[in-house]
Parts: sequence; C-alpha cells; structure tokens
Amino acid sequence: MAFTLVEIMIVLAIIMLLASIAIPSYIRARKRTQATRILGDLRLLDDAVEHYAIENNKGSGTNPTFADLKNYLKTGTYLYSGSGVDLFGNDYGPFTVDSIPRVNPATVTILSDVIDVSFWSPYQ
Repeated sequence: MAFTLVEIMIVLAIIMLLASIAIPSYIRARKRTQATRILGDLRLLDDAVEHYAIENNKGSGTNPTFADLKNYLKTGTYLYSGSGVDLFGNDYGPFTVDSIPRVNPATVTILSDVIDVSFWSPYQ
C-alpha cells in the first residue's frame, strides 16, 4: 500500500503545525525553569553568606569571595562546581554580609520576555 503525494503533504503540514505550537511553549518553559534555578541559587548564596559571617565572625559590610562561600554550598551541585556565575555566564557577585545578593541585570534582560520584574524581588 502506497501513499500519494497529497497524503504525505497533509501529514507533514499537520506535523509542522503542531511543531509551530509546541516549540515556543517549550522555549518559554525552559526560560522559566532557568529563572527559577537562578533564583534558587541566589537563595543558597544568601544562606552561604550568612553562614560564612557567623562561622568566621565577620561583621556587616564584609565582602566574601565566591571561593569563601564554596565551603557552605552542597558539593557536587552546579553552583558548587561553578565559578560564581549563573547559567548565562553572568557573575553572581559581589557578596556583602548583611546584604541580599543581587541578580545580574544582564540575566534579567535575557529572561525579561517570560519573567516579570517582580519575580526577582527581593534579589533585584
């Protein structure tokens, strides 16, 4: 049993239609997931700064480096094995004791088409 050219073209048109609907949704979902991961990393870094300050008796205004904070991150994670940059290669720092880490403005720009600015609060 053979298919005619028209039947094959109809099947391809349906597949292309479904792909044109699915791909933009996939891209939006991926960007939202990346934003959630970056927000989670910022929370972990905030906790790491607090633990660093307590264990090393550091006062307000002290600026630890990412290397100082690695001891307070879970080993084997992307954040631990990284060099203090987010998924897009933008720096997480600088870090200051008693200050919340800030999301990099370049990261906000990259994800601004799917993430509202209020999403980043209080890390902005």
